[in-house]
Amino acid sequence: MRGRPSTYDNQAVLEKAQQVFWTKGYTATSLEDILQAMGMGSGSFYNAFKGGKKELFRKALQQRREALKQFEREAEQSDSPIALIKDFFRSIAAADDATHLRGCIIANTVTEMTGIDPELESEAVAILKEVEQFYTRTIEKAQKNGTLKNQTDPVILGRYLITLWNGLNVTRRMYPDHEQLARQIEMQLEIIS
Repeated sequence: MRGRPSTYDNQAVLEKAQQVFWTKGYTATSLEDILQAMGMGSGSFYNAFKGGKKELFRKALQQRREALKQFEREAEQSDSPIALIKDFFRSIAAADDATHLRGCIIANTVTEMTGIDPELESEAVAILKEVEQFYTRTIEKAQKNGTLKNQTDPVILGRYLITLWNGLNVTRRMYPDHEQLARQIEMQLEIIS
């Protein structure tokens, strides 16, 4: 006889857990926080996630990786991928204060896990490097087809954009003012005109 089906792989349930990790960080998130957010009991949780909190966190990081991959696919299909990248950065300024205070779960993980959990740190770094490589490929293509005037090495420009992303995720916590952030972002985006 089969028991009721597990809901652990349900994306909505995982997103609830992800939101807790994103807000509190990995270390400060308790099992109670997770269970409450997911609406699961501890038995069901450990049955679904044999690796416990760390396995769930890895799945949360993987969800963000998939969201970023979806953005890459959209940009690769676009007639103006540089404009999409710029719009992505511009959208940061329009976010609400709670989003500003959370920053980026991937960048947060790199910072939080450095020297604490090399595996989680490495996973987060790999995701950021994938995004950087996407920026580099997109910039190189735009330079070749003449839609990007700046002919600086695309690797340098790709790294510039990931540096901008990482920096904005701290700066928006310091200055969560939409207008100031918008001006700051526009100034920084001049480099990919």
